[in-house]
Amino acid sequence: MANEKKTVAVLYGGKSTEYEISLLTAYSVINAMDLEKYRVLPVYIQQDGRWIAGEEIKGKLTYKDQLLLKEDSSAEEIAEHWLAPSASSSTETRPDIIFPLLHGPNGEDGTVQGLFELLNIAYVGSGVAGSSVGMDKVLMKDVFAAHNIPEPHYVSMSRFEWENEAPAMILKVKNAIGYPCFVKPANGGSSVGISKCVSETELSAAVTEALLYDTKVIIEEGVNGREVEIGVVGNHELSVSVPGEIITKNAAFYDYQSKYQEGESTLVIPADLPDKVKAELEQVAKRAFTALNLSGLARVDVFVREGDQRILVNEVNTMPGFTQFSMFPLLWQHTGLPYQKLIEKLINLGLQKHAEKQQIHYRIDG
Repeated sequence: MANEKKTVAVLYGGKSTEYEISLLTAYSVINAMDLEKYRVLPVYIQQDGRWIAGEEIKGKLTYKDQLLLKEDSSAEEIAEHWLAPSASSSTETRPDIIFPLLHGPNGEDGTVQGLFELLNIAYVGSGVAGSSVGMDKVLMKDVFAAHNIPEPHYVSMSRFEWENEAPAMILKVKNAIGYPCFVKPANGGSSVGISKCVSETELSAAVTEALLYDTKVIIEEGVNGREVEIGVVGNHELSVSVPGEIITKNAAFYDYQSKYQEGESTLVIPADLPDKVKAELEQVAKRAFTALNLSGLARVDVFVREGDQRILVNEVNTMPGFTQFSMFPLLWQHTGLPYQKLIEKLINLGLQKHAEKQQIHYRIDG
């Protein structure tokens, strides 16, 4: 029936350094959802990887820890039923769509999206390939390079290379990038494990730190310019938000504390950009979204370089945060799409993408 409520399973927590951010995001999204339109089912992934399903949410949550569900056999049976591939034909307990509010590895990197594909359940956001490449900064930048999308210079190295060829790697950074530079885990988010380096000594310490969070790192040139972000929403026909600028107060860059501690940074929305720069930003953001085969949503982070005002893509975030301090929903709010309507649009885009995939034939004789 057209007016029947859609069941949305909200997935949060997870095995990631961004576990706490996921909880904050889920708390915000669930409280913003229209319970007259949706049946909302919380699904909590503990830090040890265990999945726990909760009962339907009937009203506003009053505090974040309500999301820390306890083990309950009846709820677990519901989750296990629709999470099992053998239950793929069941319609009684399966959600219509999953909203994976997971950040970082084991949630934003294509792993959980692969599970949804196997279960043939609709979900919000990019698919396996887009999520995976969007999460891996090295692969992402390689794709940008192949598509001639402007970006800062970069090099990468694996833990094996660092442990066996550290002097050569340091020389490579010096010759290709120089200082200052930024060292990042290839797979990660929320600025966890990122360091700014101005010397070889700092570079060595930074690489060691970044390798705590991944098996390879990326080193990028420092760009003298403004940090600007823009939202993209859509599957095929893409819409872009107004741009926003990040101004950090005390940090050397937009680090974890600046992102999630109130008062540590200022978000200027809309960013004061010349019309020509804004138009270029919108086009580059759409090109980056398309090149990575993304769908649903993404936040495209760029530098507007001083002097020539050139747009350089820093990275794309395929599941940006929805906390009260998050840029993505604020960008759309200033564009004219309120938080609740943004969530509804993303759910509809996920359902549309799933319906489109049902047209694919997997047998040549049928």
